[in-house]
Amino acid sequence: MTRMATVHQVAERQLCTGCGVCAYLAPDDIRMADVLDHGRRPLPVVPTATGGEGAAAAVRCCPGVGVAHPSGRPGPGEIGQLRRMWGPVRRLWEGYAADPEIRFAGSSGGVTTALAAFCVERLGMAGALHIGARADVPYLNEARFSRSRAELLAAAGSRYAPASPCERLDLIEQADSPAVFIGKPCDVAATRMAAQVRPRLAERLGLTIAFFCAGTPSTKGTLEMLAQLEVPPVEATAVRYRGLGWPGRARASRVGDPPGTDRSMSYEQSWGEILQRHRQWRCHLCADHTGELADVAVGDPWYRPTGDDPGQSLVLARTERGQQVIEAAIRAGVLMLTPATPDILTASQPNLARSRGSVWGRVWTLRATGQAAPRFRHLPMAGAWWRELTLAEKLRSTLGTLRRLVRRRLWRPVPLPEYQPPARAGQEV
Repeated sequence: MTRMATVHQVAERQLCTGCGVCAYLAPDDIRMADVLDHGRRPLPVVPTATGGEGAAAAVRCCPGVGVAHPSGRPGPGEIGQLRRMWGPVRRLWEGYAADPEIRFAGSSGGVTTALAAFCVERLGMAGALHIGARADVPYLNEARFSRSRAELLAAAGSRYAPASPCERLDLIEQADSPAVFIGKPCDVAATRMAAQVRPRLAERLGLTIAFFCAGTPSTKGTLEMLAQLEVPPVEATAVRYRGLGWPGRARASRVGDPPGTDRSMSYEQSWGEILQRHRQWRCHLCADHTGELADVAVGDPWYRPTGDDPGQSLVLARTERGQQVIEAAIRAGVLMLTPATPDILTASQPNLARSRGSVWGRVWTLRATGQAAPRFRHLPMAGAWWRELTLAEKLRSTLGTLRRLVRRRLWRPVPLPEYQPPARAGQEV
């Protein structure tokens, strides 16, 4: 099997998640940039950069290389029956943010935003590191460190576009007190690994929150969505993927739009018909869609009908720290949550068991053909492949991977040209 010695090789083999942890650990050698067809990718700061200790640590902490739990057994206080397919879960609830403005703005029930604001305003944490739209190019993302409810609210809602929150983990490391980290499951996994080599970061991680993730589309997906909304990228003034109701509509605006102009499409159209087709290859090899390494994980309870509901969230406490913070937020009236039974996970995310099995088939096929593939430890997948998949699905996970191997030429390093967004007249990008 192909082994990768640098994060640049990880990216060239299409296994990069775009988290940005490498740029945090080796800022003199690595920078993150947008690559139109793939996502956020590590590029050398200078072409001759050879890498040092930080670059070596970047490979060790790269979720594209692998993700692992420290143990495969349920720990004290965990719900044992959920461990095999859902990772560590101590408690689970369903509900929403008590603040109606946060609830409405969020992608589901606003719990992530409300919990982060609670940590900052009530628990004295320094802030929250998360993702928001770039002010100059609103269809691209940037990492932000928010210190107030208002700042968090301004960035509420999912961003179905490449994001690298880990590249600014230095903002948490340099904070005067612990802070919150919010990201995709792979972002949280990278943060956990980075904390093992950067003690100061470990000291300053007050809470990690992951949101359930079905994959990251490339910027090309957003540009296709904007084209259908008749918004030229150079004229885009705002882009929203979800929220303002549950699940909410994708919306965009352009220069010169009169007040009340509605450029939108349903979630089924934006995600189901456009964005998901542009997911990066590494997302098809993901064994953790629910943030198993986070303190808290938040997702959609899709078993409920959507449309008129202002928003509901499924909330998992994965660690003792996560449980304590959630329960404190409930007591403070910040979160309106009711306990949920373990079976609500399967009802809410019915495809994840099959997805985990399919990943095992894909990874096995890649390894059998000598290709690069991520390694997973204590994230069981083979059993899901055997029990959850039909014969046709088993064949698709293996033979389908062979077809993708040929179609995508996965044995060849891909070029990673940096995307330069077009600028409006008089605007600097």
